[in-house]
Amino acid sequence: MEKYRAMIIEKLEQIKDPEFDYNIVELGLIYKILIEGKDAKVVLTLTTPFCPYGDSIISEVQSKLSEIEELEYIEVEIVFDPEWNPTFMEQNPKEKLLKTGVFKD
Repeated sequence: MEKYRAMIIEKLEQIKDPEFDYNIVELGLIYKILIEGKDAKVVLTLTTPFCPYGDSIISEVQSKLSEIEELEYIEVEIVFDPEWNPTFMEQNPKEKLLKTGVFKD
């Protein structure tokens, strides 16, 4: 199962949020990766429910995950609870974004 989790994360790290120069894993948009046998479920969010790139990010997530031939089924669930905030990010990207003034602590 850890092998599948690593494959999923590797694919998700290839997807950048078009508004920021960080991938969706760095941004902390991935909330859960659940694996049962050869089925997986990825629970993720967007930086805002009104994200203008939301559809393209979701489409890219589905496309990248479908490349994992070892998995038979992958479900992608989008949630907004909890609402994303910069504290979900890895430390360095958060600091960079805070310096831009986009987000405030």
